Amino acid sequence: MTSSQLGVVTSACEVTNISRFGFWVVTDDREYFVPFADYPAFRNTTVAQIYAVERIAPDQLHWPALEVDIDLKALEHPEAFPLVFR
Repeated sequence: MTSSQLGVVTSACEVTNISRFGFWVVTDDREYFVPFADYPAFRNTTVAQIYAVERIAPDQLHWPALEVDIDLKALEHPEAFPLVFR
């Protein structure tokens, strides 16, 4: 008996810690730091809003309540993305 693949598996993501400087999110066994200085849209939000992250594509995180998306490549190589989120 063989099984057919039902769909594309997308790894979950999870916020693991929040500090006064930013927060950490883990996906694909990798941890990324999201600094409030570079992403000020998160600075005055609630903890619940920060924890409510979804992975909408292999390289993209989304916070629905905040209408904020972050590409994982921007977190891996911030020097390659010089524009700061405003």
